[in-house]
Amino acid sequence: MEESYLALGREILTKGHEKTDRTGTGTKSLFGYQMRFDLSKGFPLLTTKRVPFSLVKSELLWFLKGDTNIKYLIENNNHIWDEWAFERYVKSEDYKGPDMTDFGRRCLVDDAFNEVYQKETTLFIENILHDDEFAKKYGELGNIYGSQWRRWKTSTGDTIDQLRDVIDMIRTTPDSRRLIVSAWNPEDVPSMALPPCHTLFQFYVADGKLSCQLYQRSADVFLGVPFNIASYALLTHLIAHETNLEVGEFVHTLGDAHLYSNHIEQMTEQLSRKQRELPTLWLNKEKQSVFDFDMDDIKIEGYQPHPSIKAPIAV
Repeated sequence: MEESYLALGREILTKGHEKTDRTGTGTKSLFGYQMRFDLSKGFPLLTTKRVPFSLVKSELLWFLKGDTNIKYLIENNNHIWDEWAFERYVKSEDYKGPDMTDFGRRCLVDDAFNEVYQKETTLFIENILHDDEFAKKYGELGNIYGSQWRRWKTSTGDTIDQLRDVIDMIRTTPDSRRLIVSAWNPEDVPSMALPPCHTLFQFYVADGKLSCQLYQRSADVFLGVPFNIASYALLTHLIAHETNLEVGEFVHTLGDAHLYSNHIEQMTEQLSRKQRELPTLWLNKEKQSVFDFDMDDIKIEGYQPHPSIKAPIAV
């Protein structure tokens, strides 16, 4: 199954179009690509580099809670959303520290600035953890995934719990073609720290198996996509468990699939490595609802990947 991902990396390196992007980093990009993963053959956590599963599951649990504040993530030693919240803070009137303009790029090319940046982000994280008012104001990322999944706003001021509704539909009308959860709400896009990259997912039930297809508008192939694959595979397992179904396929459809220019060497290194046996997923079967699971209720077993490959995130 991992070959589907590696084939994507190879194709971008050989056929990708040179494009500019919002971050100013530059990418090699393809448009419209699909990967398929048979979840009955192993859990698709990449083995050609280590993917930290603890971050995958804490982020997904964060989404499932409907949470949009990074405090929960930081409490679980997950810092993958820190930069987005920090960017909002340093652009606010309350920030009085050193100039942080274009910090994502500058910290990579200026060692002196990086020292200042690290001090400011450490202080920011401490404030999120220990100052409730600060966390409420600057840990908040807007109406991102968790909000759209669990509290979609209607014109009447009510909210829709899309995820709970789709789970009920899987139970009662499994052949429905409307088993869909959308994170892309045009009204909320301007207020989001990062408009949803994984915009819509749909479930499909056949032969007692639950499959899921994700449409992802923007796909950071080296850093983001391995997380996305594991996250939606885990989501499919959790919902299959709650609805008494086996797992089928995870189908990953990508819009703009890109490698950042400063990820080319890392992708090339990963492609040189041999695949290893995929791990398996363990779930605490005493928990029934996806909304009841905690970190200790989800584990990965038999994971023996190659070492991690570090790469900068483009903010």
